[in-house]
Amino acid sequence: MIEAFWSLSVDQALVATGGATTGLGKAEATARLRRDGANAIGEVQHLPGLLLFARQFKSPLALILLFGAGISMLLRDWLDAAIILMIVGGSGLLSFTQEYRASQAVAALRSRLALKAKVLRAGKLAEVPVREIVCGDIVELSAGNLVPADGLVLAAKDCLVTQSALTGESLPVEKSAGVLSVNAQIAERTNALFTGSSLRSGTATMLVIKTGTQTEFGAIARQVGTADEETEFTRGIRHFGTMLLRVMIVIVLAVLTINQLMGRPIIESLLFAVALAVGLSPEMLPAIISVTLAAGARHLAADGVIVRRLDAIENLGSMDVFCTDKTGTLTDGTVLLESAIGWNGAPSDEVMQAAFLNATFETGIANPLDEAIVAAGKAAKLNTGKAKKLDEIPYDFVRRRLSILVADPATAGQVRIISKGAFAEVLAICTHIRTGKSVKPLGSRLRKQVDELFRANGEAGFRVLAVAERSLPGKTRFARADETKLTLLGLLLFLDPPKPQVAQTIRDLAALGITTKIISGDNRHVTAHVASQVGLDPASIITGDMIVQMSDDTLRVRASKTAIFAEIDPQQKERIIRALQHKGHAVGYMGDGINDAPALRLADVGISVDKAVDVARESADIVLLHRDLDVLRRGVIDGRRTFANTLKYISITTSANFGNMVSMALATPLLPFLPLLPKQILLNNFLSDIPSITISTDNVDPEHVEVPQRWSIREVQRFMIVFGLVSSCFDLLTFGALRWVFRTDAAMFQTVWFTISLLTELVVVLVLRTRRLSWRSRPSTLLAASTALMAVIAVALPHIPGFDGLFSFETPTWQLIVFSIALVVAYGAATEYAKRLFFKGQVKRRRQTI
Repeated sequence: MIEAFWSLSVDQALVATGGATTGLGKAEATARLRRDGANAIGEVQHLPGLLLFARQFKSPLALILLFGAGISMLLRDWLDAAIILMIVGGSGLLSFTQEYRASQAVAALRSRLALKAKVLRAGKLAEVPVREIVCGDIVELSAGNLVPADGLVLAAKDCLVTQSALTGESLPVEKSAGVLSVNAQIAERTNALFTGSSLRSGTATMLVIKTGTQTEFGAIARQVGTADEETEFTRGIRHFGTMLLRVMIVIVLAVLTINQLMGRPIIESLLFAVALAVGLSPEMLPAIISVTLAAGARHLAADGVIVRRLDAIENLGSMDVFCTDKTGTLTDGTVLLESAIGWNGAPSDEVMQAAFLNATFETGIANPLDEAIVAAGKAAKLNTGKAKKLDEIPYDFVRRRLSILVADPATAGQVRIISKGAFAEVLAICTHIRTGKSVKPLGSRLRKQVDELFRANGEAGFRVLAVAERSLPGKTRFARADETKLTLLGLLLFLDPPKPQVAQTIRDLAALGITTKIISGDNRHVTAHVASQVGLDPASIITGDMIVQMSDDTLRVRASKTAIFAEIDPQQKERIIRALQHKGHAVGYMGDGINDAPALRLADVGISVDKAVDVARESADIVLLHRDLDVLRRGVIDGRRTFANTLKYISITTSANFGNMVSMALATPLLPFLPLLPKQILLNNFLSDIPSITISTDNVDPEHVEVPQRWSIREVQRFMIVFGLVSSCFDLLTFGALRWVFRTDAAMFQTVWFTISLLTELVVVLVLRTRRLSWRSRPSTLLAASTALMAVIAVALPHIPGFDGLFSFETPTWQLIVFSIALVVAYGAATEYAKRLFFKGQVKRRRQTI
């Protein structure tokens, strides 16, 4: 491993890495990748199929069951041992199939967003997946790129790097080639680039020294871990599952103790307790949720929405405020230079030529405005002539302008500073103005005239930039201090009209309970013009200057009521999002630029696009393959459907578990035999799990996707208690009728209760999957078919030759069959009525909290 590489010269570093100025050959790069491993930190490792299948039996409950099967074999109870092994194996195969499909789907989605970098290989520049970069590679970087590894700067131009993830310093650091002291601290290593940082502006060529976990960022990750921050949804699921598990352990231990006090066989009692634990345990909950979310992610991907984090689906469904820039999202994104005008509003060739030189020579952040200037200049047959670029001060989000130092033989002994940028920021450094062939001081009268020209064009829908220049005595370098006393040449007018369908999409989002807000760095006039064209209130506007004067409390009040934020800098974007979140909103933020990364991380759901800069795309939770708000609208609906189905499974499963816990706790001391045999509990649990898995495919009622949805553990707990107790009441009614009315023996009791228990679990899925009357909401074909099939199996099992003896079933009398059907129908009706009362109460509780 090469240490203190920042103290090496380029030649020394090439020798140390075994690299070459033409880059590594393909065979050598492949060999190094095999030797050093992938260039990845905290990458999710996908287990081979066989290991994934074996992992299904790692849980304590599965191991105890396998131990119980072993005990049965020792006692030569081959039948019970075979049944336990068959059911445990079937359950493991079922969960393996679902988990394997989910993991493959997620891996496929992530591969579509895999980062690539420009790497010099065998003298040719090629795009290589970042995970395949190796020590000795030469990487070309530009503004917006994430640094893929630790390395030495071979060459750099105007290279400003954000490395706050490593140093905590928020301001960008300039990088350049050179040799530094061995003892230089990480913040002082200006000739080195590090994983976890990103280029704010300029370009750089880097020799890769360390990759993956050997990097500085990898060392930090090894110490503190690399797990994603837990969302409210994930944390709620985990806490809820833990709570259920604790209750289950207490009840199972109580049942085991009671069985022993009643003198029942120890092995039978142990297997009963373990089987009961399997039936009641929420251990499958995370796996089922992953399957449901993965199915939702696949469905979203089909609509052009790639989910980078599965739990972001819940956030997408709960979003009620959507913040976006206007360019490319609300507008076509095809920026055209409409005109270059002088101080009097007339077209100006001088302004066009100066802007063309500035845009052609700049090497910082690629942007559509410069592309539009260059395209218009080439169409007008402009060229740089004999002008030569000497230096550049890149654009940044504080100065909001870009300056180029140009040498032109026509101006003997003089060089020109040409500055282009936001109107107010360029005007602030101007002391003179070009009026025809003369230059005049920029007095209050002329300044007012230019302001009016800017305002009029902004209100007409043009994006306006200013162009200025200054001549200096011959020099080859310049600094920000030279950006003074410039002469204003004129204005550039750009046109980027709104998309035809965007106004309707914003209305559709509003119908889904989502308020759209524009957050733009552009001037207030053009932003308000665009807002008015897409259906937002142009008068509801706050500017960056106004935000500077506001306290956080004031901004919290104003932000919720404001539709447009204009002339905003990157730090203010974060303030706006925090203000909205403080008022209880779930905020979505859409951005694709370098300056959007902090806001994307802060938002409840960060949304970017496939063509965004690396740092923005990697900061986002959701990536759109098409920059279209209607794609986002469909994504929100799909996200709400996925979340609704996830919540269905959680609610139905936990209420059934809770009801069974209570029933078992009450029945065990009252009956002289076990309510169900261990193998019957395992079979019941296995059969009831099959329809539950298909809930991910279920239809969702339209009214369920019309409003933002939020995870509420309190509501799930209420649901669990209400419907769990309804289930327990009917369980106790069943016990009483079978024991004291029909006077069944142990085998018949267990047979009938097995059938009733399985049927009620199937019925409750169909009843509780919707808030409507169950017969007015159609389940998915797969859910309906699997439920119907399991119901047929539940009724038929005691009558199938071989199975009756295998599972100790007896054929029930016609009276017991009629009783079972009547009880299941009554249970369905009672659950339907309880559902109606529950959701009425839920609406009332929500109104009281508003």
